[in-house]
Amino acid sequence: MHISRSDWEPGFGEIFTWFAMDKNGKIAVMVNNCWGWLPEALLVIPNFEDLLDDLNEYKWQESEKYASYPAEKNGETILDLYSSLLHGENYPRQDVEAWVKSKQNSEDLNEINMPSKKGFFIYHSLEGDNAGKDYPVGYNGEKKIGDYFRYLMPTVYASINDFPIELHHGIAVSDTVDFTVDRLFDNEKISEYFPKMYR
Repeated sequence: MHISRSDWEPGFGEIFTWFAMDKNGKIAVMVNNCWGWLPEALLVIPNFEDLLDDLNEYKWQESEKYASYPAEKNGETILDLYSSLLHGENYPRQDVEAWVKSKQNSEDLNEINMPSKKGFFIYHSLEGDNAGKDYPVGYNGEKKIGDYFRYLMPTVYASINDFPIELHHGIAVSDTVDFTVDRLFDNEKISEYFPKMYR
C-alpha cells in the first residue's frame, strides 16, 4: 500500500527502519519504534516503504535483487545508550555490555553484530505509551518519546559504497550531524537534521 507524506505520522502499530548518512559519510540504521518521525525528504519519495524494504533486505543479506555484499568489517560493537524499557532501568550496565559482547560474536547477522560486521551505527527511537516510560540509560539531558538515541557504535565504519548504487537515493543525508559525537536527536527536528536524500 502506498503511503504519502500527507497521510503518514508516527504512532503505535508499525516500525520503520531507515538509513542515514552523517556529514562525514558514516552510515546509521535508524529504528523509529513506531514513534520516531521519518525525514520529509524520504516521505515524499513515491512508495518509500518499498525502498526501505529493499534497503533492509540488503542490510540483512536477504535481497533477491542484489546478490553482491561487501566484506565484513571485522570491527567491534560498542554499547552507548540503551533503553530502560527494553533492558530494565536497574539492570547493571556491565551486564548489558556482556550481553552485547556475547551477541556480537554470533555467526548469523543480528542487530547487535550489525555494527561489528557491517559498520553501521544503530539509533533507536524512544517508545512507550507515556512520557518517561522509556529513556536512554546513560543520558542526562532532556528527552521525550520519539527522540532517537545512539544505541550501538561500530569501530570500523560503513559508507555509501557499501550499498548498491540503485539504493543510494534511499539514504537520508545530513550536513551537520556527526554520528561519532551526537548521541540523541530531537524527534521534532529529524527533517532539519536530515533535509535531503543522497544524490
